[in-house]
Amino acid sequence: MIRKATQQQTKEHNRDLVLKTIFDHERISRAEIARKTGLTRTTVSDIVAELIAAGLVEEVGVGESLGGKSPILLSLVADSRYLIGLDLAQNQFRGAIINLRGVIRSVVCPPVTDRNAEDALEQVYAILDQLVNTDCQPVVGIGVGTPGLVNSHAGVVVNAVNLDWQDLPLADLLRDRYQLPVYVLNDSQAAAMGEYTYGNNQLSESNLIVINARHGIGAGIVINGHLFYGDGGAAGEIGHVVVVPEGGLPCRCGNFGCLETVASAQALVKRMRTQAGQYGKATPADVYSLEDIELAFAGGDLLATQLVLEAGHYMGMAISSLIGTLNIRRIILTGDMTRFGEPWLESVRGAMRANTLSTLAEETQVEIGQLGGNGVVLGASALLVSNYALLFARNLSRS
Repeated sequence: MIRKATQQQTKEHNRDLVLKTIFDHERISRAEIARKTGLTRTTVSDIVAELIAAGLVEEVGVGESLGGKSPILLSLVADSRYLIGLDLAQNQFRGAIINLRGVIRSVVCPPVTDRNAEDALEQVYAILDQLVNTDCQPVVGIGVGTPGLVNSHAGVVVNAVNLDWQDLPLADLLRDRYQLPVYVLNDSQAAAMGEYTYGNNQLSESNLIVINARHGIGAGIVINGHLFYGDGGAAGEIGHVVVVPEGGLPCRCGNFGCLETVASAQALVKRMRTQAGQYGKATPADVYSLEDIELAFAGGDLLATQLVLEAGHYMGMAISSLIGTLNIRRIILTGDMTRFGEPWLESVRGAMRANTLSTLAEETQVEIGQLGGNGVVLGASALLVSNYALLFARNLSRS
């Protein structure tokens, strides 16, 4: 049975609608908010008064008159609340304090260390211990983007091979320790929310795919402005789709020829080390890093160029399957592999066009993301920004 919304629920819905409208504009008048939301001017004025009293919104000047009294403009107070975003990447844990406009105010990025499951969790605690005690207050929540399979609803890391975590109730552990709301999601899903919320011109887009190509490969899928998790929470696990059916390399998942074995940063380094000796290179094969390959690629090295463009080709093949399945027209690429820039991107696009129905390929934009290495931390915090109830928690205090 469909139940009618209570008066309190209606009030909160209207408040969130007004707040979202202010979020979406640098400056906006009460009258314009009323026009965009369909709420009465009286309702908007009452809600705005509450938001000003809560310190979330302020009057910032006078707008242009359209014939009557000049409207007073409103703006979000970006530093009225703060969020913490964590990126638990394979090669570097990173945490940041972020304001409501996605501006990073403080970063903690400890040295890279070899770590087992317990060490990894202790490093997460160490990062958060620093961030929750900065001068940026109040902090209203913690968002975590982690590699691996994640049950976001329960806040459980089901399996993160690189971190040696299995069925780790990370959200509960952090919630108990810091007494703050916690949201945990896959790092590719976090990257998608980062690009959707803070990337250039993304607010007008309803649907988006972000493919995060780092140590592993995953996709975050945004449909109608919301992350799509799939029935089991694993939507976007394209890194373990087989793209080399015959003679493929073994993958950590147990299969052979997965996308991750030919198109990820880890795979590129492995392939360079394996094949470097065949080209009589002076540099010992086992010391090649991604940075070395980047320099070689920029200098026109034939092997580096071949392997980078092959990686792009396989990525384009995987993208063609996504386009045929979802027909989402905007696809953004993020992560370590984007350092190879336009040549790599053109290889991706070329394979995408060659393996996709021409009409669909022509309608699809494939681009490199705008947020660089900040996409995951911003995206992890963006999920908290969209839960406006956190901004009004009764226990908020400024220190």
